[in-house]
Amino acid sequence: MKNLPYILMVLLGGVLYGMMSSFVKLFYTFGYNAAELSFGQALGSAFVLAPTILLIKEKNSFSLNRKGVISLLLTGAAIGMSNFLYYQSVSYIPASLAIVILMQFTWISLLLDWLFYRVRPRKIELLTVLLILIGTVLASGIFEQEIQSFSWIGVAFALATSFTYASYIVANSRIKNETAWQVKSTLIMTGSAICIFFVNAKTIVSSQHFDVNYGYMILFLSVLGTTIPTVLFVKSIPKIGAGISSILMTIELPIAVICAHWVLGESLSKIQLLGILKMLGAIVWMNYVKSKKQSA
Repeated sequence: MKNLPYILMVLLGGVLYGMMSSFVKLFYTFGYNAAELSFGQALGSAFVLAPTILLIKEKNSFSLNRKGVISLLLTGAAIGMSNFLYYQSVSYIPASLAIVILMQFTWISLLLDWLFYRVRPRKIELLTVLLILIGTVLASGIFEQEIQSFSWIGVAFALATSFTYASYIVANSRIKNETAWQVKSTLIMTGSAICIFFVNAKTIVSSQHFDVNYGYMILFLSVLGTTIPTVLFVKSIPKIGAGISSILMTIELPIAVICAHWVLGESLSKIQLLGILKMLGAIVWMNYVKSKKQSA
């Protein structure tokens, strides 16, 4: 299966993304907020990625016009806002509810790809999305929680995240492959940092948390939560497309649930495990069917 390496890249990026929400909630206990963490994460990643441009040997790897640069910066703005909005949402509502709403990016990205680029989703992709959404609800454990009321602000943040995340996936799938991943990744994270700062300038400038501990947290978030996933997505999403990528990236939910259990001590029930297995099974089944059709 020629696309297997790219599929594994998307899955690994999704795994790393899924881990971050638990650590962000943990960092909240030290007094940090979503603006500080998301901005530092993006800026730190940009600084980590920038020196890799010096490793590029081929001159045509820099072939980017003004439109291309702006496109990459806007793609970065989408993922930057996704991180910030998601970090905001988990400070208002339970993480299980936030991740359920976030997972709507699976069908939103298919819809955006269809509306803007006339890429009609295949039947197997639609069926897989349906199975994943069912698994998502089960894996979230939402039916087992006693939620008398919840913040509509948090719901709005999570819903906005699903749209910005879907926009990021679709935009990333349209990036030119000729440009080196070092250039693309650096520009994406630069756009991410600029966007987050623009939205939260007052909070970031007046922050009193820029200390050594903050530096350690940002190093962790920027390398594992942004730098590595961004590179993986830049190299793989254009190869397999937005539709399949959005489906594969639902791996974030089971990882988020499992990580919350290990890191935060949140409960993990049999129903949640069933949902996780249903999601993973749907992803494996979709790629198995596609590989059989390609080899036929």
